[in-house]
This record gives sequence, C-alpha cells and structure tokens, in this order.
Amino acid sequence: MRKNEAFLAFRRAIEEGEVADFLSLVSEDFYFTVPLPLAEWKGEQRGTRRFEELIRFEREHLAVRLTPVIELEDDRCGIVVFRAEGTLDGAPYGNELAILFEFEKDRIRSFREYVGSTQYMADNKGKSVS
Repeated sequence: MRKNEAFLAFRRAIEEGEVADFLSLVSEDFYFTVPLPLAEWKGEQRGTRRFEELIRFEREHLAVRLTPVIELEDDRCGIVVFRAEGTLDGAPYGNELAILFEFEKDRIRSFREYVGSTQYMADNKGKSVS
C-alpha cells in the first residue's frame, strides 16, 4: 500500500512537476540515487531540495508517462517496475525502469532507481536503436 502512494506521488512529480505530494511522504533523513550519467548526480543525493532539483532537471529533458508493470512490497521496501514512454530532448524515448522505495514507518526514507535493460530511443521510422 505504501509503495502505491509513493509511486503515484513520484509519477506526478516526473510527469507534472508537482513535488508537494511526494515530499509530504519523505522522512527527515531522506536520500536517493538515480542512474544519471553526470558527475553531479553520481552517488547518494540527500534532502528535499535535491529532489526538487532532480525533478526540474529531468523535466527539462524528459517528457514521459510512467506506467507500472510489476509492484511488490514487504514490511520495509516497495519495488515498482515501470515503463517510461515519451521524449528525451525531443527524440522518441522508451524504457523499463525499477524504483526501490525504502520505508521507515509510514515515511519514504530513500529510493533507488535502476535503468532497465530494454532502454531504447526510436529513430524517425519508429525502429528501436541501441
């Protein structure tokens, strides 16, 4: 149940830029990691302000819709595998990713995003390219 609320708030942040719902769910010591290939995003990122910076950065480059595919949860963690489809810097984009939420009571303590193995960008003819 917690992972559903967490993912819906995360999806709203990515798709619409609205971060308030997500940030209302995080713990005081919130941190995250994302698989961006840029030095300033390597490693653990801490705090709500950094999350807001992430959303601004991603929305400058990505316009995507997120669709959950697989969802799992236990007492401590929730995992959502999802499809992201849209554009990346104006080019067609699609990928499967996973996000692992770690919970501390009813709060999101952290999340870690993993890039899927089916990452692709479509060329103008709709064919996938690696």
